[in-house]
Amino acid sequence: MKLESLINFFENISSIQRSILLVGGIAFFWSIESIMPLFNFNYKKIKHAIPNFFFTMTTIIVNFSLAFLLLYCSDWVTENNFGLLNWIPNLSLFTQIFLGVFLLDLIGAYLPHLIQHKVGFLWKIHLVHHSDHNVDTTTANRHHPFESVIRFIFTLLGVIVLGTSIGVVFLYQSLSLVLSQFNHANIKLPTQLDRLLSYIIVSPNMHKVHHHYVMPYTDSNYGNIFSFWDRLFGTHKHLDPSKIVYGVDTFFDKEKNEKINELLNRPFEDPIKK
Repeated sequence: MKLESLINFFENISSIQRSILLVGGIAFFWSIESIMPLFNFNYKKIKHAIPNFFFTMTTIIVNFSLAFLLLYCSDWVTENNFGLLNWIPNLSLFTQIFLGVFLLDLIGAYLPHLIQHKVGFLWKIHLVHHSDHNVDTTTANRHHPFESVIRFIFTLLGVIVLGTSIGVVFLYQSLSLVLSQFNHANIKLPTQLDRLLSYIIVSPNMHKVHHHYVMPYTDSNYGNIFSFWDRLFGTHKHLDPSKIVYGVDTFFDKEKNEKINELLNRPFEDPIKK
């Protein structure tokens, strides 16, 4: 596929096509988990997925409701030649796409993820994601609605700062979605393959370290698509997958962490020391 055709496709991608991508990704990795699991969880997979699917729906609602802001800002920066990528002369289309996706991953994913781990109230919002004791592909979009708004704001900031077209934005969001489903999936890749992948993208074993229940591992491996940011900013850590225990030691109530009402109320509970 030519780059022009690729960007044209994402410029005109419909809500239905984006929904198919989301559902198709979950279905694909859900199937793979049954064939080559990293952990043999003693759980009812459907029951475990119910709160995660609920928060997936709230994420969809937030992103679809605010999508007009992405369209407006992207159209504005393109029409007014605004943003870093528009100020660099003679950029090829390939370079625009690569830098757009690469830097949106930094501003729209790595940066807000890092900040949520460092700011008390934002950490309590992010706890909804970390309090899953059986991390699998459905965990990828287990985000409190407040977190969905926060991540959207940072993505919007990235569009304005970089001056990315809407085609690049939707391409980035699609890659972000699929890679998140991939690196959360409860799958066991050959160790050498996982390690090689982790030098470019966030692999399953690399991201699972981030879901280990104690520090300093919880505060590491923030990346979503590319692993470069963690290596560049010194937030990369390695831990043997066999030693990983999911959850958060400061809130390890498995029963509460499966209840939607408890998770929705998490940001308003008493401060949790991090």
